[in-house]
Amino acid sequence: MAALHPATATAVPPLQQALARSAAARPASLSRLAAAWPLPALAAWAAGWLAAGAGCALGLPVALAAALAVTLVAALALKAASVWRRAFVAAGFPLSLTAAGLAGALPAWAWLLPLALLALAYPVRAWRDAPLFPTPAGALHGLAKAAPIAPAGRILDAGCGLGAGLVELRREYPAAHLEGVEWSWPLRLACAWRCRHARIARADLWAVSWAGHDLVYLFQRPESLARAVDKAVREMRPGSFLVSLEFEAPGLSVHARLAAARGRPVWIYRVPA
Repeated sequence: MAALHPATATAVPPLQQALARSAAARPASLSRLAAAWPLPALAAWAAGWLAAGAGCALGLPVALAAALAVTLVAALALKAASVWRRAFVAAGFPLSLTAAGLAGALPAWAWLLPLALLALAYPVRAWRDAPLFPTPAGALHGLAKAAPIAPAGRILDAGCGLGAGLVELRREYPAAHLEGVEWSWPLRLACAWRCRHARIARADLWAVSWAGHDLVYLFQRPESLARAVDKAVREMRPGSFLVSLEFEAPGLSVHARLAAARGRPVWIYRVPA
């Protein structure tokens, strides 16, 4: 038998390792793809329709088949990554049943109610800002160490929504004076009820002054961060902090960067003189 060349003998293990890594990566990639939103919602709704169809095929009453399918989808919704996604998955299937006429007929004007509620909660004037994406739990962990302020300093959550950001800010700065601004008055009322430790105002985050605040926190769209930087430099005193969840602000040197919940970074900037 011919002897293997040394170069050939040493080349085989790395190749095997590469193949093993590739094989191990495929299930992880498929797992990430399966978890990519909104695929979990579509899969849950498809499972609900399959369950409803199977129930009807077995001779169950339509109402019972629909109820079992709704229960199945509600159980699948519990696996969603956030409260809002769980509610979205759970509510979407009954809505599709209603639209299909399987859960009772609705008058045509009834379909305008969700649109009216959306316009009330998210008025047209606020469309240029970020939609309602709550700050994840634990997203600001370590912020107080990276961006220290006086114990009784002032912090503003610019676009506070339902108050998830204010809850996280209070965990980091328990003695600070917390404030929030929100243009949607239903969201402002809900935030004030939830965050009684903070002062919540119904206002345009771009119209109110950021002067006097030691830290301004944002969870905004990337397109609006240049405007936020300009406002911070014009109005905030030098040495105060501008904090952006997930999206990097242009034009400012990064003071610190934290690894936040679910891979979302926290960008911390110190306002220059």
